[in-house]
Amino acid sequence: MVASFNDAISAYRNAASGKTASVAERVGGTGQTVNPGESFADMVKGAAVDARATMVNSEQMTQKAIIGDAELHEVVTAVSAAEVTLRTVVSVRDKAVEAYQSVLSMPI
Repeated sequence: MVASFNDAISAYRNAASGKTASVAERVGGTGQTVNPGESFADMVKGAAVDARATMVNSEQMTQKAIIGDAELHEVVTAVSAAEVTLRTVVSVRDKAVEAYQSVLSMPI
């Protein structure tokens, strides 16, 4: 978030001159930074990579639990994270399909 008027002017000048890569905002509550110059495709790709990493971690923790190398609470946490990630991905997919169908049904 922009904290003051001077910061807003500075951010505007950076964006106007094509220096958006140097401008970053912190997402509230998550501790992640977002680059306003990042394309939508890059954002979706990053989210897909993160979702895959969560799923792979869950799979690895499950395999460790089978051979006895992982604590139960670690496995439960990893599987719960994977479940939440899967539900989120499915919800986003459903909304994207719904939006696509809405665009198709629009009159020209």
